[in-house]
Amino acid sequence: MNKVKLVILTILFSGNTAFAGGILTNTNQSVSFLRNPARDAAIGLDGVYSNPAGVAFLSDGLHIGFNWQYAHQTRTITSTNTLFGLGNKNNGQTTKKFEGVANAPFIPSLQAAYNKNNWSFQFNFSVPGGGGKCEFDKGIGSFETVVGAIANRLIGVSKDLNSSLGALGASVPTVTGYDVDGYMKGKQYYFGFQIGAAHKFNEHLSVYGGLRLLYGTASYEARLNNIRVMNGNTGITLPEYFLGVTNGLTDAGNKIAALGQQVKDGVQQYVAGYMAAGMSQEQAMQQPEVKQLVAQGQELQAKGDQLKATAEQLEGSAATLAPYTNGVNLKSDQTGWGIAPIIGIDYKIGAFNFAAKYEFKTRMRMKNNSDLKEASVISATNKYVNGTSVPEDSPALLAVGAQWSILDNVRLNAGYHHFFDKSAHWYEHSEKLLKGGTNEYLAGAEWDINDKLTVSGGAQITRYPLTDEYMNDMSFVVNSWTFGLGLEYKLSSNLKLSAAYFQTNYEDYDMNTPAQNMEALGLNIPAGKNSFTRTNRVIGVGVEMCF
Repeated sequence: MNKVKLVILTILFSGNTAFAGGILTNTNQSVSFLRNPARDAAIGLDGVYSNPAGVAFLSDGLHIGFNWQYAHQTRTITSTNTLFGLGNKNNGQTTKKFEGVANAPFIPSLQAAYNKNNWSFQFNFSVPGGGGKCEFDKGIGSFETVVGAIANRLIGVSKDLNSSLGALGASVPTVTGYDVDGYMKGKQYYFGFQIGAAHKFNEHLSVYGGLRLLYGTASYEARLNNIRVMNGNTGITLPEYFLGVTNGLTDAGNKIAALGQQVKDGVQQYVAGYMAAGMSQEQAMQQPEVKQLVAQGQELQAKGDQLKATAEQLEGSAATLAPYTNGVNLKSDQTGWGIAPIIGIDYKIGAFNFAAKYEFKTRMRMKNNSDLKEASVISATNKYVNGTSVPEDSPALLAVGAQWSILDNVRLNAGYHHFFDKSAHWYEHSEKLLKGGTNEYLAGAEWDINDKLTVSGGAQITRYPLTDEYMNDMSFVVNSWTFGLGLEYKLSSNLKLSAAYFQTNYEDYDMNTPAQNMEALGLNIPAGKNSFTRTNRVIGVGVEMCF
């Protein structure tokens, strides 16, 4: 695997497409959650995920619910770097916006519970991580700055060479900038299969124990096409550029050789003339005219040696950058699985219901099947080495909630989530770059307008413990607040339909990006800035049956 491909692999992104919840976790597993996210102490079939102990308080029988969600998300990165000013499509601007679109047209979930006397046997299928694909049709800043760094280096090379060669009447192609078409796409799904049982001790207390199997699959693609260095308005490939440099150096070398021959001939003529006048060869060589020509010859020889060294250096650069000739097309696929226990408790007293759930950390190792066959000195590329396993744990989660039935037909809900991110294990221990664990605060309300129609709404605030060292343009999250609203309609005593709308509003995260020295390629990327934000909208419909 050549060095350029290794660099491109460093900018393959590995981010999740979570729509609600922690950094690697989705909590929107039902339409009931969409219309009121504060479901941690609610009693309902969706509790198979959010409050499994509380499901034991449902009526005896078989309860089955199916949910479908459609999510549309954008990720926007506004990058600033002086190298962007060299881009042919950037109109001299050093700030550029990169937008990725993530669509998840089909996010399913299935909840089932069989209640008999004091027992509740439960099953849940969901997508608790990932859930779609994200596509950057123009690549991202990390892609483009690499190409910009190449152009910036060649601008200096061509300027220095033309300054040296101008006196000889030779030249090499001038570089003024670059052109490139970038593309990146990532797809990630974590499928969850959860089984468990809840036991109701009395009309007040129930407990739950279960297991979740998590199966993850991900695919990442990156392309850099139509890479050119610009000579004014003309784009030329790197091989064309280096051929032009070779031709210019060859022309200069030929002219130096011709001048050298002229100097040599002049020295011989002067020496022959002085010797004919009776001087020795040694005396002739000491004459001012001869010494001047000899000095010129030595100067030309030094220029010739310098051009030879320059040609050898550029030959090495050409070999290093040659893989850009036809662009780069890379693909990396990952799969993995893990199992974790889940425990829960629910306690009812009067008009109040309290509940808690703890999901243990899921140890995940995603195995690579990629184009990268061996490790590199560039450590970030090693995440994608073929055959290796990458740690991508799903962190432990503590969820607590309360519900207050202020009237027979009106309920208020509150909840709190804490993700133990720093206790998980991610690639190169990136979790250690966080300040702590993710926190979420939830509130909502439900109103039974009549025996058939229920309307509800709620909100969620998510706070991530981010640092500049953790954030990058391959994968990022930002603080947000979310609202959801919807309705449930009872078609009959054993059949209910629900629909909801869910929207997340994200803050901006601004950071300075440090300068990079890519010694393997002889490139330097200057310091810059990134600003991150997102959009997220979800609609969902669900059906619930009881037998």
